Amino acid sequence: MVDKLKKWLFKQPSRSNSGTSPEPVNDEKSTDLSEKLSGTLKDNMTLLKQKIGHSTDFNLRCLNDEQGNPVLAVGFLQGLIDQQILTTLLEELTAGIRNGDVSDRNAETWLMGLIPIGGITCLENEQSLIHAVLYGQAVLLVEGCSKAYAASISGGAKRAVEEPTSQTVIRGPKEGFTEDISTNIALLRRRIKSTDLHIDSRIIGSYTQTKVSVAFIRGLADPEVVKEISRRLDSINTDSILESGYIEEFIQDGVWTPFPTIYNTERPDAVAGSLLEGLVAILVDGTPFVLIAPVAFFRFISSSEDYYQRYDLASFLRIVRMASFFLALLLPSFYIATTTFHQEMLPTTLLITLAAQRENTPFPALLEAMLMELTFEVIREAGVRMPRAVGPAISIVGALVLGQAAVQAGLVSAAMVIVVSFTAICNFVMPAINMAGSVRLLRFGLMLLAGLFGLYGVLSGLVPILVRLVSMNSFGIPYMVPIAPFYKSNMKDMLVRVPWWKMKKRPKMMGSSNQVRQATEQESFAEQAGEHGRDPMA
Repeated sequence: MVDKLKKWLFKQPSRSNSGTSPEPVNDEKSTDLSEKLSGTLKDNMTLLKQKIGHSTDFNLRCLNDEQGNPVLAVGFLQGLIDQQILTTLLEELTAGIRNGDVSDRNAETWLMGLIPIGGITCLENEQSLIHAVLYGQAVLLVEGCSKAYAASISGGAKRAVEEPTSQTVIRGPKEGFTEDISTNIALLRRRIKSTDLHIDSRIIGSYTQTKVSVAFIRGLADPEVVKEISRRLDSINTDSILESGYIEEFIQDGVWTPFPTIYNTERPDAVAGSLLEGLVAILVDGTPFVLIAPVAFFRFISSSEDYYQRYDLASFLRIVRMASFFLALLLPSFYIATTTFHQEMLPTTLLITLAAQRENTPFPALLEAMLMELTFEVIREAGVRMPRAVGPAISIVGALVLGQAAVQAGLVSAAMVIVVSFTAICNFVMPAINMAGSVRLLRFGLMLLAGLFGLYGVLSGLVPILVRLVSMNSFGIPYMVPIAPFYKSNMKDMLVRVPWWKMKKRPKMMGSSNQVRQATEQESFAEQAGEHGRDPMA
């Protein structure tokens, strides 16, 4: 039996230790895609049929002259091109074949003058020809011409620019990124009309061939940060990139930490504001979420709407978010610790009320809180995964009916329901979803420590968290800047936001040589009125 097993194992194909998948077996004649194109139309058509012809969505139209000889061929993938422009293109080509002279010498000039659209690219090798078809371009092959031409007539089904669903604002732009990277770059260009806005693109993924673009403003972004981000992107060797989350896990700094070191958003105004502060944006084709790096901890507390409202209201809302962050992280832990180990810290009236509620509760406070938190996580996940028509109903039923029934049945106390509900509400206040998820994970660990060791356990859990926060970096930038290290100038836009006319310089620690945001020699109208304490209209 062992000998048969060994024979069977040795017959299996060997696997490489490098982690790369073996090449698929192809019975057809292999072709080196780096070779030059043939000067014969038939050979180039055979190449396309051999590489892509097995797919039913590939079309190859051959156009003949008046004698019936093949002169020109058009290859494209159905669904990736604009049908109306394609029809116009074929009509113009058919009319041009009857009257024009197609030869190797003037084919490029003839096509450039004939095709009524822009974006004509010359293709010289077989690899570029295959890639042009896969990227939704129509390739043109001419008899007697050793070059091919790609016409950018991409189209097909695309989602229109709509309001972002994950980061909504009351005052501010209502445009959001889409899954098309060209549209996303155009949304950035519409907001930053500068020649210094630089877009560096590359292809990642051996199968998906996903386009990934790095956007930054020259003169504002740190060249070393841009170089490091490009180096990490170029080092990615994988077969597929389907969403920006793939890129985030490949290039992020903090691997063994729940705190995110890369910010993601689907708001073009948020990305434009980050670029103007010297940050770098990473756009991935196929997803509306754009990555921003490097970022600090306080970036996840702020919202785009903070810069569209008055500074006093924006500062108040930031303080509310910071308080909600600590409540979502520590409130269940403090409740467990005080009711289990430190009852003397509670007022007598409150202690008697809580003791009366927990008199018939069969579970200790730790197990009670764990059950309630896990139940809420299940309800939250069900509300997200259920269809929109019934998702809110599931959340309402779970929050009201199950909570009330659990209290009446004596399984949990009413105070515990209040604590868990208020903790969940505080967690939803966080503008960044990934930071809210980190708080949810850490909350369970702190609850366990509070149930075992009381407030000493909570403190023993907070100290490693703080140590980890101050020791983390995001592409060389300290995670807790401007507190650790301390920068007084950056405090103007941290927990509170000063008026715009007070923020004359960009945040430090971005490695930018251009720190000036406003002209410092000329005071603004609002600044003059504020310093003299008078009505500017008087």
